[in-house]
Amino acid sequence: MNIYTLLPFIVLIAAMFLMTRSAKKKQQQASQMRNEMQPGSGVRTIGGMYATVKEVTEDTVLLDAAPGVELVFAKNAIGAVLTDDEYNRIVHGIEHDLKSDADVVPDDASSLTADAAPAADADDKPVDLGKKDAAEDAPAAEAEDAKTGEETEAADVKDAAEATAGDAPKKTDGESDAK
Repeated sequence: MNIYTLLPFIVLIAAMFLMTRSAKKKQQQASQMRNEMQPGSGVRTIGGMYATVKEVTEDTVLLDAAPGVELVFAKNAIGAVLTDDEYNRIVHGIEHDLKSDADVVPDDASSLTADAAPAADADDKPVDLGKKDAAEDAPAAEAEDAKTGEETEAADVKDAAEATAGDAPKKTDGESDAK
């Protein structure tokens, strides 16, 4: 037999050996992780439930899922043993402050400006973006209404002049000239 005919079979056997070897390593790591579980540690099951280990036996684990809720699981059903910080972050929403010594960034940019004077001391008036009361705007509103009324009258006179001088009346109800 020629070596070239045996080469594909040799490559296939080597690939199968490497795949089973890596799978075996993962299984050993998972069983070691499950054997190192201790009461009080947080775990995630393969179904995605988070709980605290209450008791560990040879094949089973007693989990405390909630106050007064104890569940018995097979050791193989434990997907991951979590660190205390990770378990508290996921289950209780407690963030461990890793950057407690870091500088605190302010919410506004006032401390980043070169001028150390506070904004309240500035001569500019603050801009009011809210609605004003009707009593404050009454004189201004009356003046505006008078100006708008004059413009409206001028526009009405112009429209009337165009209507009398025009060739045909305007079509406003959707009629068309197409025949």
